[in-house]
Amino acid sequence: MSQGEKKPLSELSKMIEYMARMLVDLPDQVEVNEIEGENTTVIELKVAKEDLGKIIGKQGRTARAVRTVLNGASTKLRKRTVLEIIE
Repeated sequence: MSQGEKKPLSELSKMIEYMARMLVDLPDQVEVNEIEGENTTVIELKVAKEDLGKIIGKQGRTARAVRTVLNGASTKLRKRTVLEIIE
């Protein structure tokens, strides 16, 4: 893989990207990056500054709900996945 070429996103990352795009006002600015470790995969989610509140929600409820869905899906696939919301 050459420099700058992005690895295709996993099904879990595509799911996170889809959910984020549905929640925000600027879906074109949603970026998802995947970092695979030995035991854990980290999914980084970056959205426009003005959409950060929509992704996090009141008292973090929306972010917690997205993480719950991610945990359920990753458990089914027998993987450990963590969602990082990047400001």
